[in-house]
Amino acid sequence: MHPAFSVVFLTTLIGAAQGLFLALYTAQSYAAVELLPRQDSRFYVYGSVISLILLAGGLVASFFHLGHPERAWRAATRWRTSWLSREVIVLPALMGAVFVYGLVHYLGWDLTLIGIKTTVPGDLTLVIGAFGVLFAFALFLCTGMIYACIKFLQEWATWLTVVNYTLFGIASGFLLATAYAAYVAPQLVNFFAGWTAIATVTVLVTRIASLIRNARLKPKSTIQTAIGVRHTRVLQKSQGFLGGSFNTREFFHGVKPLLFKSIKWMFLVLVFPVPMLLLWAGLTLNGVGLEHGPMILVAAFGVQYLGLLAERWFFFAQSNHPQNLYYQTVS
Repeated sequence: MHPAFSVVFLTTLIGAAQGLFLALYTAQSYAAVELLPRQDSRFYVYGSVISLILLAGGLVASFFHLGHPERAWRAATRWRTSWLSREVIVLPALMGAVFVYGLVHYLGWDLTLIGIKTTVPGDLTLVIGAFGVLFAFALFLCTGMIYACIKFLQEWATWLTVVNYTLFGIASGFLLATAYAAYVAPQLVNFFAGWTAIATVTVLVTRIASLIRNARLKPKSTIQTAIGVRHTRVLQKSQGFLGGSFNTREFFHGVKPLLFKSIKWMFLVLVFPVPMLLLWAGLTLNGVGLEHGPMILVAAFGVQYLGLLAERWFFFAQSNHPQNLYYQTVS
């Protein structure tokens, strides 16, 4: 398939935003039961703002692959059968939950507003955040299933698609939370870094599993079934057009095989070992009080995000549409 960069930015930006929000809520939940130090409300307010900016950036990016952006609202009308429609509904719901979560932290409200008194600090934000967590995982599911439900694209039609979308978002979000905490909440840096490492190693395993699976796939269609001719030997000499067409542009990436393979190794390096080495270096420098530690953690997130752009491009480009059996040979 031909990757649309608007979708590449959409999925990577909202994935990092979802992971960041999950990191904020996880830290607050641990603090509520005194497993982590409590943080000032500003930590959650600023973190929510960053998450909202990333979500909004992804939403804006999504408009660039629409033929008629003014009709975007119609995408939500097919929610009973379309995972895309469900994503269109869940994304604003998550944005609303993150906004209210940050706002309530800023205002310092708790459940006494409705006559409920508890001993849990930030009880109202924990309730609101729980809905945000639900929406975040629902959005991971919807985004992944948009592609996993397309059965004739074998590279996408697997449960690994949803798992990888979820784990990549969590890994990048927790890495961003690590860099963010290095500046405003140093007590949480090791906590976030630990979960970052766990998520990154886990998604490395599942992504490699998907690469191995896709390398072993055999096309269900042949050139014979593509044109309806059962002869044992059919040679294609022309694609049927004098030049390019919608079929040749939208269903094939058009990149040379060497560059295509290079992009695969590029994302494997940039998403996994390099950020982990930078994470280790940042933690080491931060632990001894050197000022460059937080900057290296920011660089780790930046490098990983560049790798995620390459990974997402490769994800789309690797899928082989059955029509390419006929339309990708030029005389």
